[in-house]
Amino acid sequence: MKVLMKRNALTRRNRAFTLIEMLVVVLILAILAALIVPRVVNRTSDAKRAKAASDIATLSSLLQQYRIDNDNFPTTETGLNSLRVQPSDANNWRGPYTTKDIPTDPWGNEYVYESPGPNGEDYIITSYGSDGAPGGEGDAADINSEN
Repeated sequence: MKVLMKRNALTRRNRAFTLIEMLVVVLILAILAALIVPRVVNRTSDAKRAKAASDIATLSSLLQQYRIDNDNFPTTETGLNSLRVQPSDANNWRGPYTTKDIPTDPWGNEYVYESPGPNGEDYIITSYGSDGAPGGEGDAADINSEN
């Protein structure tokens, strides 16, 4: 019986991890996290910028459909909501042009719509980026239908 108890004690001790082994595993995980996390974070901002560009392209397509039906683009005052609700100045509105809500940009701000655009364009749709203010660089740079 004593021999069996000694054998169980030895087996249990051999199966346990030492503190040094645990520290080595934690150190390896920390090094991997330090290498991977910055890459994942940068991909998130790239994905948000791509989503904003995609939303703007979709809204531009819907605005073209609106123009075909009404011979003009919605005014700045009626805005993108003209794609869902008939404005009073639309003479041949065949909408709604989308059944979904007008999206907000990936940072939770409304897309800014101007018609006519500031540089003579028919219209411009803009997301002000992560800071929600005109201008900026990197994640805060503006994304618009001109880009």
